[in-house]
Amino acid sequence: MAKQDYYETLGVARGADADEMKRAYRKLAMEYHPDRNSGDAAAEHKFKEINEAYDILKDDQKRAAYDQFGHAAFENGGPGAGGGAGNFTSGFADIFDEMFGDFVGGRQSGGASASRGSDLRYNMEISLDEAFKGRETRIKVPTSVVCESCNGNGAEPGSKPTGCLACHGRGKVRSQQGFFTIERTCGTCGGLGQVIGSPCKTCTGAGRVHKEKTLSVNIPQGVEDGTRIRLSGEGEAGMRGAPAGDLYIFITTKPHKLFQREGANIFCTVPLAMTTAALGGSVQVPTIDGGRAKVTIPSGTQSAHQFRLRGKGMTGLHGRGRGDMYIEIVVETPVNLTKGQQELLKEFEKGGGKGDKATSPQAEGFFSKVKELWDDLTE
Repeated sequence: MAKQDYYETLGVARGADADEMKRAYRKLAMEYHPDRNSGDAAAEHKFKEINEAYDILKDDQKRAAYDQFGHAAFENGGPGAGGGAGNFTSGFADIFDEMFGDFVGGRQSGGASASRGSDLRYNMEISLDEAFKGRETRIKVPTSVVCESCNGNGAEPGSKPTGCLACHGRGKVRSQQGFFTIERTCGTCGGLGQVIGSPCKTCTGAGRVHKEKTLSVNIPQGVEDGTRIRLSGEGEAGMRGAPAGDLYIFITTKPHKLFQREGANIFCTVPLAMTTAALGGSVQVPTIDGGRAKVTIPSGTQSAHQFRLRGKGMTGLHGRGRGDMYIEIVVETPVNLTKGQQELLKEFEKGGGKGDKATSPQAEGFFSKVKELWDDLTE
């Protein structure tokens, strides 16, 4: 059987320019592409003829040889022979799909990935005491769960979903653009690869319904502010039996009225009476575990001085011991003094020593330096 003229195959005149031939080729390639005509041998043969014709006519040298010698130019070693035209476009598309199909989604089947349930976020605020001890709690999460009426397949009981004829169950359809195959989500089934003739009345074919779900959550000891806990498969249910998403719980810690946390360590600011700071003594301070600790105060303790209590800090995450507790002293200046107390303080000030025996060495040293500075400026 004689081959059809290449210009007639593409439906263009012999004087057609490159752009006109390209438009004609794209239109015919999309019409006869095998993905659109599955099982149609005639369409497949036509598609090969279209590719062969365009492969010759788009090349200026091959086109000139064809215009002069016709099909004989590419047969039996003719002047245009070498590298048969064949089904290059289809072959190239298959090779491209082999190499990059998984990356662009070409090898995903049934649209399961596209219909996976959404991940959910739940913000949980706990106290510092709960972070220290850990706790098990129950939370209520508004979400989507599998429809019990249809068991998640979206079809009315007694029926079942059928494969989508538009995409042949793949969830995606392809179209030809020159030498490239463009793949997109099937518009008929929404990428699910299935269509439902009799949708479930409860979920209207979605396979899932909105519902508040109660979950048990274990907060580990030593959990830190900003920790994220992942509950796999506890997010929204997927469409029509597709995998569920995950639930992410973000932990925040409420401020404590006494303690501040830095990693595994606990800090506590303790006000101290001036007399205790001056004469020495002891104080009892609370600890994060609910107990008490005795701190010995040496005489002459100043504000901002820290005392370290080893092993009295936060519980380490995953049982990694405990941190330390730091007590920071703030010496409190007396207020609301009686006249007698004021007189005693004045007598105390008058009796203060000088030099190494000064009762307020820092203040004396500071003002001595100030005096020296002023003296230098007046000289």
